[in-house]
Parts: sequence; structure tokens; C-alpha cells
Amino acid sequence: MTMPQNQNTRLSKAAAERRLGRNMKRQGILNSEISRVLSYMGHTDRICIGDCGLPIPEETKRIDLALRFGTPSFMEVLAEVAKDMKIEKIYLAQEIKENNPQTEEDIFRLFAEFETGCETGFTEKSSGETQETEGSRMPFKMEAEYVPHEQLKEMTKTCAAVIRTGETTPYANIILQSGCIF
Repeated sequence: MTMPQNQNTRLSKAAAERRLGRNMKRQGILNSEISRVLSYMGHTDRICIGDCGLPIPEETKRIDLALRFGTPSFMEVLAEVAKDMKIEKIYLAQEIKENNPQTEEDIFRLFAEFETGCETGFTEKSSGETQETEGSRMPFKMEAEYVPHEQLKEMTKTCAAVIRTGETTPYANIILQSGCIF
């Protein structure tokens, strides 16, 4: 079966463009589904990044990155999505405080590095190490809200997508609410 001439022409032009590197993304998120969802999101839209056990509602887009237990990690995926997105608010399960304080700390340290910032309870020492201090905070520009885990699972129904990681630590789930970029 032969294709119509105009389709062959389009394919050969597209192939030539790829060879020249004109259509190849050079930085940022390479996963086309994540990139597409982020590019369609507007102010206050939400996306969820979850561990491999987070149930994903049928009505919500599933972007499954899990390859095996632990790969990719929750923090790897969160770090890349956060680089590509203006975030004004995050939602975490209350249970993370007691059941996974290391991931909670890692989340706030990550956001402290971005221009959006986030209250962390840690200050930088001049040597580059961090030290917990009472009453001093890194700049707070992003709201963080803790909700019961069951409520967070319900909230995934209104997210643009849920990105499933291979993470196996408890309550390693976050909902990111997009901010305004101007």
C-alpha cells in the first residue's frame, strides 16, 4: 500500500527536521506526557506525584514512570517537575510528618533551592551544611497545606494528572498547585 504523496512529503520533512535537531527537545522534562500536561496547566491547576502504591482514580490521567521498586524515586521526579513548573502551593498528607519525616524534610529542602522558596525550619551554615534552628526560616513564598491522606487521595480526582513513581516509602505523595508565571 502506498501513501498519498502529501503524506510522504510531510514525513520526509519531519525526518529532515529531526536530523537537523530542530524538533528535538534540548532541556527540561523529556517525558512527552509530563511535558504536555505541564504546558496545558493554568494558574491553580494541580498535578500529583505519588509513590507506587497511591491509588489513581479512573477519571484522572495516569503517567506511570515506575520501572521497579524505588525507580524512579519520588524525589527525582519531584525535582524535575519543580524545575519546569511555577508552584504556589503544595499539599502533603498529615501522616508524612510522623511516618516519613525524611521525605518531608527533603521536600522542603528542595523547594528552598527554588525561586519560589518554602518555609523549612532550617538555616544554611556558612560551610554549606544545614542546621535546624528554632525561629529562623528560609524565605517563605509558597504555601504548604497538610491534609489527611484520605483527603489527598480524593483530591487526585481533580488533578490534571497523577505521576506514579517507583517510590516505596510511606506517604511519599504530593499535589503541586501551579502559580502564575507573570
